[in-house]
Amino acid sequence: MTDFHDVRFPLDVARGARGGPERQTQIVTLASGREVRNSRWAHSRRRYDAGLGVRSFDALAQVVSFFEERRGRLFGFRWRDQLDWKSCAPSRAPAATDQVIGIGDGLTAAFQLRKSYGTGASAYSRTIAKPQAGSVLIAVDGVAQAPEEAFSCDTATGLVTFAAGHIPPAGAVVTAGFAFDIPVRFDADAIEVDLSAFEAGEIPRIPVVEILP
Repeated sequence: MTDFHDVRFPLDVARGARGGPERQTQIVTLASGREVRNSRWAHSRRRYDAGLGVRSFDALAQVVSFFEERRGRLFGFRWRDQLDWKSCAPSRAPAATDQVIGIGDGLTAAFQLRKSYGTGASAYSRTIAKPQAGSVLIAVDGVAQAPEEAFSCDTATGLVTFAAGHIPPAGAVVTAGFAFDIPVRFDADAIEVDLSAFEAGEIPRIPVVEILP
């Protein structure tokens, strides 16, 4: 049995959630007043509060059912961040040239989906491990590749594999466009709900945290 369930948290609830990326930076202040800063994490981690998206008893019952099926913190699942779930800007549709995922060498057939934030030497590259099925578009030097015929993508890992005869030649730029989810788990083993308070507008706290795929 895997510790990850390949199902998505209810979208109508996730749309109202609050959260985003966090990092862990260690800061030491020297006697001179200058700071020495060190990032303890190589990658950011995302946290959300799903409770803020619960607006009705039906939605609350749906989340409780989803929580029980995941056994609390035991099993991971897919989560859609409504601000950041595509290879492009939120208002656009993904295109095969959105993100550079590698440079061909004539031999390498597998490339990991990635998304870059920012530009230049300081840009941050994020591994995308949970693309949405049927959403991945691939181009080699700007030429779109045919899904299934030229490449396949593992939606459990985000690994794109080119078929024999379609491996990118040396120096060719491999790009991708896609929609994706984030692997997460609940960050609590209990959901506490006071129904009278819920009717009065009090929202239960349902923490969700990103996990490594």
